[in-house]
Amino acid sequence: MTIAPSPPISGDLPRDFNSRDALNALLAKEFPEAKGELSAIQGGRRAAEAMLKRVDAKRYARSRNHLNGAVTRLSPYIRHGVFSLAEVRDAMFKRIRSREEGQKLINELGWRDFWQRMWQELGDRINEDREDFKTGHAANSYSKDLPDDVREGLTGLACMDSFRDDLVNRGWLHNHARMWMAAWLVHWRKVHWKAGADWFLEHLLDGDPASNQLSWQWVASTFSHKPYFFNRDNLERYSDGRYCKSCASANRCPFDASYDELEQKLFVVQAPIRAGAPQRRDGQTRSSRSSNNSSRNSRSTQKSTQRYQ
Repeated sequence: MTIAPSPPISGDLPRDFNSRDALNALLAKEFPEAKGELSAIQGGRRAAEAMLKRVDAKRYARSRNHLNGAVTRLSPYIRHGVFSLAEVRDAMFKRIRSREEGQKLINELGWRDFWQRMWQELGDRINEDREDFKTGHAANSYSKDLPDDVREGLTGLACMDSFRDDLVNRGWLHNHARMWMAAWLVHWRKVHWKAGADWFLEHLLDGDPASNQLSWQWVASTFSHKPYFFNRDNLERYSDGRYCKSCASANRCPFDASYDELEQKLFVVQAPIRAGAPQRRDGQTRSSRSSNNSSRNSRSTQKSTQRYQ
């Protein structure tokens, strides 16, 4: 006996399920073309409040640039209106002992608000280059299409393929990983920032158009005075070397060079280096240069901000 398949559900999907497995089964039935499983990120006010209670502003300021750092993970809830920025701010003020203790986290909430105001002013123009590239390359020299090996996670770079897997399967990436991947796509692979930004928005559960598009432009240098890039030392430091140890490309890593060497390789024209350049909001400069590794690492911005996490 042949049993006819159930007709698709019309209208809104059910909201109450006995388990996440039941929800996953329904989604697989209704959207058979979709791949993967449900993200482990729990939705709803109760899950958001539990996450908020675990936020430690002091640890956040100290460790947020590390992939295993104490980031808030509140961005999906802020993105979808479960929390307002003011609610998170007020919760932090009640918990911290001094303004200095929570200053970094509160500042990042302010930057998220700033991106929203920019979006309100620019509208759809956030999808256009706000300024010329500062890389020495013309805008039309960047590919408009995301490479297939990137989309499928088959680049041979353990770090980037792992970031892709987290993006697609979890719907969330640590902000430093987002920055590394954006820089690699734009500056090493010569992919236009919008192709990468749109790809992120396909998958991110916290995919906020303002933060996402303008942050990609910040990396690309179409919304900043200089391109963001990184090297292997920086990636290993903030990822605890978890990718390089097993990477098939470890002996031919495209990031394994000094910042001076990468700058010469990636960019045609570099902005003049000025001593005492103005500080960015994380207290570091993008222009300072030194022969030692710690100074060169400061060239890699530590911009892991609350607008993502």
